[in-house]
Amino acid sequence: MDIKTSPVWILEPKEGFEGLKLHPSQPLPELNDHSCLIQIDAVSLNYRDVAIPKGQYPMAFRGRIIPCSDGAATVIKTGPAVTRFAIGDRVCTLFNPSHQSGYFTPDTRKYSLGSSADGTLRKYAVFHETALVSQPKNITSLQAATLPCAGVTAWNAFYGIADRKLQPGSYVLTQGTGGVSLIAIQIALAVGATVIATTSSPEKANRLKEMGVQHVINYRETPNWGEVARQLTPENRGVDHILEVGGEATIRQSLKAIKMEGVISIIGFLGGANNAPQCSFQECLSTLAIVRGTSVGSKEQFKELNAFIQSHNIQPIVDSNVFDFQDAPRAFQYLWDQKQWGKVVIHIK
Repeated sequence: MDIKTSPVWILEPKEGFEGLKLHPSQPLPELNDHSCLIQIDAVSLNYRDVAIPKGQYPMAFRGRIIPCSDGAATVIKTGPAVTRFAIGDRVCTLFNPSHQSGYFTPDTRKYSLGSSADGTLRKYAVFHETALVSQPKNITSLQAATLPCAGVTAWNAFYGIADRKLQPGSYVLTQGTGGVSLIAIQIALAVGATVIATTSSPEKANRLKEMGVQHVINYRETPNWGEVARQLTPENRGVDHILEVGGEATIRQSLKAIKMEGVISIIGFLGGANNAPQCSFQECLSTLAIVRGTSVGSKEQFKELNAFIQSHNIQPIVDSNVFDFQDAPRAFQYLWDQKQWGKVVIHIK
């Protein structure tokens, strides 16, 4: 298959979604010994993807870039020395392609799809074989496209510290119904953990209960939800794992909910800046908790996640509105408007 160019979306950052421009034919790099030519089947959006064009992403990013980190694809050609994949294999991209195993390092952050390196919002791409991972066999490409960021982040939150791994009987607290929270709920329930979820929507509360979530707290009606969550745990000891996606707006309540020596994984900044007083040193110290930042996870963790998804037949949740490639800007706006239930996916036909 002799494919030399690809249609791509290019983003001019800080110009809003109007900065997304479709280029019908961009040259592809030559295939080297260890690279694969892939046809991207689906791309899912993360909050970072809409925060960058809106000028609200706090990390460094490159100007004029192919956006998005998450893609599910099919290998259509391989370099002569490729050993990991064959033509026809279904694969996913890695959020941080150089993060193969172990802990995150400063060098790992230098190469991140959709921010410092060209991402997945295109039909064809060339990636080194180490920058790809096999998809779980029990799910569709649309579902697989949701995993590189949200899925791996949730897995890292639960299993990134060896002696604090999620266990049957653990108590988990998730915030809202974004992509990380929903896949985290699915993982936790499959393990046999008890899940406490927060939301402000009665409709979404019902959906969470339909998923099997044991306790749902409306954080608008219950602003002290951290204390309420603690009271739902045995002997009011607190929860074992919290996936902190709100940032400054929610961390104080998370500290009230966490168990002594539990783990708060700081994942996002959806709550934005908060006018409430900042957490004091004493509040942090008194919990004896581990509060750790996460930046997705490694390829090794991605492979562990995929094996778990396959063995437990987990079906990642895709929003009912799937967008065509030509309608990518509408998908960005849809996510920005927070209309979704599940991951927002663009189907590249």
